[in-house]
Amino acid sequence: MKKMMSMKVVSVCALLVMVVALAPMAAEAVVCNPRVLEPCTWAIMSLTPPSSQCCVKVREQSSCLCEYLRQPQLWPFFNSPNTRLVASSCGVPFPNRC
Repeated sequence: MKKMMSMKVVSVCALLVMVVALAPMAAEAVVCNPRVLEPCTWAIMSLTPPSSQCCVKVREQSSCLCEYLRQPQLWPFFNSPNTRLVASSCGVPFPNRC
């Protein structure tokens, strides 16, 4: 059980490193930037309810979900059932098709 949790933590950390490395850097009103979803990491990893800060960020980035799903490096993270659950918990419909 402990080993499984450690593997999950390592996997999520590796995905976050990829997200940070691949995230675009621009300054506009709504910029698709997966790095801003960092407050959601714990909720996605542990299946705990998302924080209000997480939900604010999910709502801000909701129009970007298809873009994230189209990026092969981000797809495993954003296509996970846990990510979908967090989005749903925040009242953000997750796209079935992009």
